Amino acid sequence: MTDLSTFPIAQRWPARHPDRIQLYSLNTPNGVKASIMLEETGLPYEAHLVDILKNESHTPEFLSLNPNGKIPAIIDPNGPGGQPMPLWESGAILLYLADKSGKFVPADAAGRWEATQWVMWQMGGLGPMFGQVGFFNKFAGAKWEDKRPLERYVAEAKRLLGVLDTHLDGRSWIMGADYTIADIACLGWVRNLITFYEARDLVGFDALVNVPAWLDRGLARPAVQRGLEIPKRA
Repeated sequence: MTDLSTFPIAQRWPARHPDRIQLYSLNTPNGVKASIMLEETGLPYEAHLVDILKNESHTPEFLSLNPNGKIPAIIDPNGPGGQPMPLWESGAILLYLADKSGKFVPADAAGRWEATQWVMWQMGGLGPMFGQVGFFNKFAGAKWEDKRPLERYVAEAKRLLGVLDTHLDGRSWIMGADYTIADIACLGWVRNLITFYEARDLVGFDALVNVPAWLDRGLARPAVQRGLEIPKRA
């Protein structure tokens, strides 16, 4: 039996199945990258809800695993060399799980780096910019009299969607015929932008040629449907 007792996070969120990958997360656009990937790969895992609305990601136990205080994070009890592997940052988790499972990343070096660049693109652009649209359109920033910040981030969100839309021309998935971690990284964020952030009309989503169909294809995948609900708030 794997012993996770040396990890303080396992004391706050005890493992019922310590031999499985432990996922500490919430079903936000970043969180679902990990849960969708775990569902897609079929790797055994156990999900623990970390409620960011209750600041649980800033508790000492969570910070002991991820000093950045953000979900998702994982512990793989069977990491490299058979030792437990703690890991945070959603993009790093995607790459790790792809390597562990041998799935959803191209086997050739050129393809792997191409998929990786799209994951980095999502983390550096799509996620942060869409998050700002959400803040200034739906949350506290929506009350600000000065609408220039909203206009700035909407313009950048439109540009990024345009980049993706152009790239998807003639492609089913970001890497072409194969669904990969590049798609998994982006699906939750695009979905969130037009649903939870209520920015569908604001960013002109329905005028896009390729992104809506790509999103529909992704959301139709059973593993994506499951992953979007894991872990769910009580």
